[in-house]
Amino acid sequence: MERTYIMVKPDGVQRRLVGEIIRRFENRGLKLVGLKQLVPSRATAEAHYAVHAERPFFGELVDFVTSGPVVAMVWEGPDAIQLCRNMIGATKPVNATSGTIRGDYTCDMMLNLIHGSDAPETAADEIALWFKPEELL
Repeated sequence: MERTYIMVKPDGVQRRLVGEIIRRFENRGLKLVGLKQLVPSRATAEAHYAVHAERPFFGELVDFVTSGPVVAMVWEGPDAIQLCRNMIGATKPVNATSGTIRGDYTCDMMLNLIHGSDAPETAADEIALWFKPEELL
């Protein structure tokens, strides 16, 4: 079993896609073990996107993710990280295939609806950043 961190970003919450996104992961057989809605602090957003700190879009990305509520989730299942990334689709909308969350619901690089951990180490760090151990089932 593997756990991964998934976040529906402010645009996904605003567009009322949270239920559809959860449905897709549940239908795939993954288990939801953590869920909360919050407006991220700037410090949390900066820590989350620290890998991009030197890139020119870092400030815009942090501003965007703190602009409204997000839905933070932890999903569990066999190969959950890669499975969820495949379901999410490519970051660039032009490369996101139909049938993926981004391929079906977005056409904008910044407003790409969702974040998913990309590796076991990243997932562990992101889960620890967004959730206390007692918040996970």
